[in-house]
Amino acid sequence: MSRPDGRTPGQIRPHQFTPNFSRNADGSVLIECGNTRVICTASVTPGDPRWMREEGKPGGWVTAEYQMLPASTGRRGSRRPNSRATEIQRLIGRCLRASVDMTKLGDHSVYIDCDVLDADGGTRCASINGGMVALSLALSKLFAEGKISTIPIVNPIAAISVGIVDGVPVADLNYIEDSGADVDLNVIMAENGEYVELQGTAEGKTFSRAQMDSMLRLADSAIREILDLQRACLSKR
Repeated sequence: MSRPDGRTPGQIRPHQFTPNFSRNADGSVLIECGNTRVICTASVTPGDPRWMREEGKPGGWVTAEYQMLPASTGRRGSRRPNSRATEIQRLIGRCLRASVDMTKLGDHSVYIDCDVLDADGGTRCASINGGMVALSLALSKLFAEGKISTIPIVNPIAAISVGIVDGVPVADLNYIEDSGADVDLNVIMAENGEYVELQGTAEGKTFSRAQMDSMLRLADSAIREILDLQRACLSKR
């Protein structure tokens, strides 16, 4: 098949991570995934959530917020919160927490803010990938300042969208592909090869187990590539 931008079915868009993009955040990165661009920042505050104290749970907390800037798509959107953004930010928070040993985070809460500058498909996956880098930078800073005894990242994660377009499994869908896909599947996987979350939906027709396996094989390979890019970004910060 011929994809709109000339990529092969398993080829991801060009990814670029620019660390320390914001001078005031504890950790930050600009992630560019093709024409999708997201700023991810990490802010550390003292204290854990009240519910953790009430339940006697040790350690800290990681949470996330997500929004698309009004001009991030072809038509201006509203700044008001919506159910889509709420669902996505919960996903980002869940996935990032899977990478951290909360008991070693100490009495700290980390807020990951993901702001979409330009949207061309894959904004939630880009937010997770950038959020992982921003979180790592913030925790490295905490460690360097002597506020935690170890960097509590135990299993870095990355995410990719895969799907079936015109009957063919493809990786890293852009907006044109996503809007016409028969199946859309978001895959979040840890460095150890285990899955954090799968979100899949068929549009108008069902899909087989064999097609699911084909999409997961594409996702596994793409995520390994993104994990390498994350490591390279963190090594040159």
